[in-house]
Amino acid sequence: MIDVSALHALRAVAALGTLARAADELGYTSSAISQQIKRLERQIGTPVLAQAGRGVVLTPAGRAVVESAGEVFQALERCVESARSADEGVARGVVRLVGFSTALRGLVAPALSRLHQRYPDLTVHISEEDPDRALHSVHAGTADLALVHDADGVPAAAPPSIVRRPIHTDRGDVIMKRTHPLAGRKSALTHSDLARYPWVTSPAGTVCHQWFRRLFADTPTDVVVRHLVDDFSTQLALVEGDDVLALVPRLARPVLGDGLIAVSPARTPTREVYAAWRHSANASPAIHAVLDVLNPASS
Repeated sequence: MIDVSALHALRAVAALGTLARAADELGYTSSAISQQIKRLERQIGTPVLAQAGRGVVLTPAGRAVVESAGEVFQALERCVESARSADEGVARGVVRLVGFSTALRGLVAPALSRLHQRYPDLTVHISEEDPDRALHSVHAGTADLALVHDADGVPAAAPPSIVRRPIHTDRGDVIMKRTHPLAGRKSALTHSDLARYPWVTSPAGTVCHQWFRRLFADTPTDVVVRHLVDDFSTQLALVEGDDVLALVPRLARPVLGDGLIAVSPARTPTREVYAAWRHSANASPAIHAVLDVLNPASS
């Protein structure tokens, strides 16, 4: 009989390329992962890994094992979830949730008190991960539920093993001082209006920087970016202290001081937030309980 933990270790090594990275992913030492792999090799009677420089590669036998492992883990998970569903659909145990920081702040944290009230036997363990990493964690079985967003309007690619469902639309607002010349405008602010004033924005490579670029895609003149800052609390401090404008997602927005206001531009940037979990866990009462408190219409 193949050891399931050893099979899990081999799949992590295959995905990450080294014993050390697999150990870090699974919470073991490299020595423990090595022993698990050796135990698996004894059980199936052939090597599954070969040394390649500083890393390792799968042997043909190892590749065959990893390709079949997904079906094994899905069957085991279906077995567990069937038992839980049969137990009157009670949501209990632990859900390992991973997601990007603003979703954890804006969606998960406010929902935890409702979760505790409705499902007192259920606990959520939270880790911050970017969308690609979060989907990998769910696929690999090191997380149960992920919150991810689309990048530049395109959802992150998900493996076939993953179910994905939209749960929230996040929007970006322009933050300015109440005394700013644009603060009193009755009509929606166009990109031409906004381009006349200096800005603080997030650095290149972030979602908010993509939003900023799209907001001014049709502007013939260069927009003055006075500050590049990733932390939104610091952005708000600069808006208040330097009279610049900032584009901030609602999920990420700290509480505004009395001297600041949020205004939706005519071309409001948006991003969809998705919940993602494995097909094999689709019947899980615990996962649907978390979805229920994050978005009552999703379950």
